[in-house]
Amino acid sequence: MRLRHPDGTVVHLGYGTNALPAHEPVGLVAQATALGDRLRRLLDVPRVGLGLWLPGAAAHSLAADLAAVRRVREQLAAHGVEVVTLNAFPYSDFQGQQVKHEVYRPTWAERPRLQHTLDAAAVLAELLPADAVRGSISTLPLGWRTPWLADRQRAAEAHLGELAAGLDAIEAQTGRSVVVAVEPEPGCVVETVEEAVERLAEVDRSRVGVCLDLCHLAVGFEDPETALQRLDAAGLAVLKAQPAAALVVEDPADPAARAVLEGYAEDRFLHQVRQQSGRAHTRLQARDDLPEALGGRRPLRTGSPWRVHFHVPVHAAPAPPLRHSRPELRAWLAALLGGPQARVDHLEVETYTWAVLPQGAPADDDALAAGLAGELAWVHDELVALGLTPLDTDDPHLSTRLTARLDPHILQELP
Repeated sequence: MRLRHPDGTVVHLGYGTNALPAHEPVGLVAQATALGDRLRRLLDVPRVGLGLWLPGAAAHSLAADLAAVRRVREQLAAHGVEVVTLNAFPYSDFQGQQVKHEVYRPTWAERPRLQHTLDAAAVLAELLPADAVRGSISTLPLGWRTPWLADRQRAAEAHLGELAAGLDAIEAQTGRSVVVAVEPEPGCVVETVEEAVERLAEVDRSRVGVCLDLCHLAVGFEDPETALQRLDAAGLAVLKAQPAAALVVEDPADPAARAVLEGYAEDRFLHQVRQQSGRAHTRLQARDDLPEALGGRRPLRTGSPWRVHFHVPVHAAPAPPLRHSRPELRAWLAALLGGPQARVDHLEVETYTWAVLPQGAPADDDALAAGLAGELAWVHDELVALGLTPLDTDDPHLSTRLTARLDPHILQELP
């Protein structure tokens, strides 16, 4: 979906397909077109945006046959799907039985990461709508924080330099601009905006910037104004943002809260936990996964709130006494798009955890699409409240209309 910021910027809003299980080209396209049809019907809009996830093998296969990519673009367009952004963070099966630390491999210190990203860029240049200003690709924050010594940092910087040159070549050949956005995440080499400024000091800023996952930033207690000032001072652009919500545990000592939280300690994804400490609450206590925070060798203290890297649906609250970081999400959206100038134009909702929510996975594809549509509608309505104008619908209140359109049995499947 598209909206227009008061400054004239067209803002693209879509949903990331790494919530879906396919990881080869035919399956990826089939899932994207089917999901596009469902979302358009539910939201009653002529087109929807999808942020395609391209794993390594699929990106390589498609980049080797750009004529096939152009056919994919025609297939997607026939189903009202447009693609302006790709997710090239996960390299292989992201909905497998156990992902955990595997999602951070290969790192940017390794050449396969460079090749994967260039393959994805070649594909995106062919998928872009004719009137899109540019395409964006989100990528991992260099790697997991250990082991990461000076030699790895130098290798990553060299690969990012080659990336910029490769993106220049793609634009020269296609006339389409593609940029790459490094996504800070707790536990990684680039965990915070401050670390992004430090670790990306040598990148070509015309080609490389940051992707702000608003769940990650909430977990890290990042302040929007301070973070954006740091990025401005460093000349690093926000090329993409992911409206997402984290779990918040106000009283980690509360037995009721811990009982609910236990349901989120699952085996597929890593769920980093952060807690502010010290008199001024300026230090962060950290655990790399939720089971470790709850009852590992060194359980996290319970004297102040926890924030948990578990992407929860932005439109529906988790079971009390837990809450989600929707107030922080709203603050970030306001900082990025509520001012006189748009700070970002690509938004990708990315709740990839639907299959591992404590209440169980959605019953079928219709129920999953209803959940994704609910999230898109909520973000859309928040943007309209900030002053953006919808370009794909005359109705500024998609959430209300969606609720009225949902069948009761589907509505019961939502969190």
